[in-house]
Amino acid sequence: MVRIALYQSRTGIDPEASAGALASAVEEAASGGAAMLFTPEMSGVLDGNRDRVARNVRAEADDRVLATVGEAALRHGIWVHLGSLALRDEGGEKLVNRGFVIDDRGEIRGRYDKIHLFDVDLPTGESWRESASYRGGKSSVVVRGTPVGDLGLAICYDLRFPALFERLSEAGAQVISVPAAFTVPTGMAHWHTLLRARAIEAGLFVIAAAQCGEHADGRRTFGHSLVVDPWGEVLADGGERNGLIFAELDLARIEEVRSRIPVLSHRRAIGPVVN
Repeated sequence: MVRIALYQSRTGIDPEASAGALASAVEEAASGGAAMLFTPEMSGVLDGNRDRVARNVRAEADDRVLATVGEAALRHGIWVHLGSLALRDEGGEKLVNRGFVIDDRGEIRGRYDKIHLFDVDLPTGESWRESASYRGGKSSVVVRGTPVGDLGLAICYDLRFPALFERLSEAGAQVISVPAAFTVPTGMAHWHTLLRARAIEAGLFVIAAAQCGEHADGRRTFGHSLVVDPWGEVLADGGERNGLIFAELDLARIEEVRSRIPVLSHRRAIGPVVN
């Protein structure tokens, strides 16, 4: 069994405050016996004001939140999946939405740039254009040898694209992490269903640390950080409160479920549609 922790946060517009809160979460997770902590999408700054974001966002090498979490991971001897940070793209004018896997020595073991960008108009009147500020990633990522085994990385809106999860499972992922900042309307409609479906389809664990509540920029996020096992059972649900939740993963459950319904070995290449 592997004990993990998920940090359900209400990230605001001040990266210094976020860095302090994350350092405390790392300490609390380690004190609670977790081998690895998972944090949400946009763990450093969550802000819809582009001008303010531009003043607060740094390149990876200069990001104080990333440095603080690395220092805390080393100090407390725990791995961290820092769900994502808004960072300046060293190779272009836009930002990147980048997640990090940090080991218990404070070293970065993997990076993932969110591939699918959230450009939608919701019936509530909410409108989001992530591509206006962010560059999408191009590569899927599996980080080998973490405390939860081989860890596939996704971020928020990626959840709606099962081909990514198929690619990660075929690459050997035993767990896929989906840090998120889901809106309330989409969360109420689809969050639990999509996460359970992705776990069932791939026959693996899905861990989804989420943002929660009303944020400093006025937006509201859904919360309900989830841990889902390969059979689709919800092992932990963070509800609507901020703070840590803990869960135990039995990685042997993956082989048990896959032996009952061997979907990975049954996958076939699909030819073109015939009219």
